[in-house]
Amino acid sequence: MKSREYIIYVLKRVFLEDAYASILLRKPLVDKEEMGFVSEVVYGTIRNYLYLENQWRDLAKKVKKETALLIDMSIYQLFFCDSIPHYATIHEAVELAHRQEKRFVNFILREVERRGRIDSKDLYIQYSHPKWIINLWEAHYGEEKAIAILKHNQKPALVYGRINALKTTKEEMEKDYPIHFLNEYCFVSDKQIQHMEAFKEGKVVIQNISSQKVVEAIRVKKGMKILDVCASPGTKTQQIAMLMENEGTIDAFDLYQKRVDLLDELMQKTGVTIVNSGVRDARIKHPKEEYYDRILMDVPCSGLGDLAHKPEIRWHIQPEDIDEIVSIQQEILEANCLSLKKGGLFVYSTCTLNKKENEKQIAQFLLKHKEFTLLEEHTLFPDEINGDGFYYAIVRRGVN
Repeated sequence: MKSREYIIYVLKRVFLEDAYASILLRKPLVDKEEMGFVSEVVYGTIRNYLYLENQWRDLAKKVKKETALLIDMSIYQLFFCDSIPHYATIHEAVELAHRQEKRFVNFILREVERRGRIDSKDLYIQYSHPKWIINLWEAHYGEEKAIAILKHNQKPALVYGRINALKTTKEEMEKDYPIHFLNEYCFVSDKQIQHMEAFKEGKVVIQNISSQKVVEAIRVKKGMKILDVCASPGTKTQQIAMLMENEGTIDAFDLYQKRVDLLDELMQKTGVTIVNSGVRDARIKHPKEEYYDRILMDVPCSGLGDLAHKPEIRWHIQPEDIDEIVSIQQEILEANCLSLKKGGLFVYSTCTLNKKENEKQIAQFLLKHKEFTLLEEHTLFPDEINGDGFYYAIVRRGVN
């Protein structure tokens, strides 16, 4: 399969079937040396979708979705890929078009090239986000912060690594790899982390800096009993085990066996032996009451903090989905909170920027459960931390 054919294949899956580009690109159907170009155009087209559509939709309204995506990804190359000659981009697009649409595709791209970029003052076009998401952020955080988040989401996401202290040290990694540490465990690298031998050997994991901060907030110690209710793929679970120096007990669950298998693979790869994994619906009341020292409830959410490295979420999620998500979060809180020992802590976290799923969710829980006290809550804004947008709350169960 040629690289541009592969790009269209991925874009069709993303926009017509709600697939995720990151999953599709894990098993590439083109040569490895072409994957840089493929990834740039796939993610660039998804990130700039409304902006790209705005460049040509005045010329033709009713167009087959596959043809429209071919035009979109070609315009991305015209405007954002300076190393590719325009004639080559247009020629390849015409070659890929269906026989009866070749002249049409050629006309559209030639006209777009001739007249140049059409800029818009509308934020939803300028930053390619649905209007409802922009309106939500403006209402919750103000216009200035909303624009800062939008700008951040249009840039390729930075990939963070974390050392696995069960298998290596900061000093050893600095000696063997060109990496830059941001703290004791978290680092960035000029080299792709997934290609490092240390990654293959379980000495490092890929984990966003915001996700790492959530785990740090749990304040675990060696020998504790921990519950991780929505644990897969296991990077947070592994970090908990590492901070406990692999001493204690972690009960880690997820909804499907395939997801639990992913968690088990990571634990084996990274040398963790204290995790008891299993399939469990986190909405069903946990049978053990007053048992755990710490509980992590990293709950399903709308994912509005992940739009930099998962840009397709902005096109998948709809406003009407939020109420169902909030209901699931409430069920998870109710089903697991009484499993916490008196005096223990639970951390509730999401990777979204939406007060209904975050601050308001915890406030409602605390109104109903007077024995619990909010110690801290934090919103990690992506533009400030240069990572995913996250929210977490640290809640204590009273002793009396």
